[in-house]
Amino acid sequence: MEKRIIGLSIAFIALTLIFWAVEFLWPSLPKQRRLRPGLVTDLIYWFFTPLVSKTLGQLGLLVALVPTFLLLGRKLDRAAIASGHGPVLALPVWLQAVLIIMLGDFVGYWTHRWFHGRRLWAFHAVHHSSKQLDWLSSVRLHPVNDIVSRTFQAVPFVLIGFSPLVVSAYLPFLTFYAIFIHANVSWTFGPLRYVIATPLFHRWHHTKEDEAIDKNFAGLLPLWDMIFGTFYMPAGKVPTEFGVHDDSVPESFLGQMAYPFRSRRLP
Repeated sequence: MEKRIIGLSIAFIALTLIFWAVEFLWPSLPKQRRLRPGLVTDLIYWFFTPLVSKTLGQLGLLVALVPTFLLLGRKLDRAAIASGHGPVLALPVWLQAVLIIMLGDFVGYWTHRWFHGRRLWAFHAVHHSSKQLDWLSSVRLHPVNDIVSRTFQAVPFVLIGFSPLVVSAYLPFLTFYAIFIHANVSWTFGPLRYVIATPLFHRWHHTKEDEAIDKNFAGLLPLWDMIFGTFYMPAGKVPTEFGVHDDSVPESFLGQMAYPFRSRRLP
């Protein structure tokens, strides 16, 4: 535990220096404050999510896998699951990587849309409650949101036969990329904006401006938004207002933990 806390502290300092420089040189909103409201809350999330939510997520995955395997009449063999199983193992490594990225982002797209629905919005509203969006805003995620999303994305891979070890190899990249696309920069990557998610693409998802509500759900591949009609990134314009419409989510960490359970508000 102590080593993990030290590692998270070093990572926080390193990323703070990197993103403060990037956001200073190429800001989307130049006047946005660095020492903003909610900074302490997000700093708590920085340690809480990997230390607590990730552990609970692993338990949630196990709870989901056991009945699924039993319903399918398959033996829950720990060694087979760890090493992978079935025809997928015969595929070239590069093709496995492509399938993992495509399938993972497809499931992530629809899970994300599900959290924008009436039943789960209160949990996801916590993530959208940041009124000044920057790289650290990415870690503001209710544990129920985090656990459900991780479970829904991991279960299909294990059932198909991908090794969790192979899947976990690209998770650090996805984690860093999620942090990156929340940054206060207006990068679009030019023509590549249709190929890979950019900070501007995701910042439009976080805006509370009516024109972009329920747009840009993909975490990595805008392809899904283009296919399902939720892509939005107008040329020469950046979002300026963030947060939830009714500003009902508390600023405190404990308040945000309790919010979904006491709120019956609609999105």
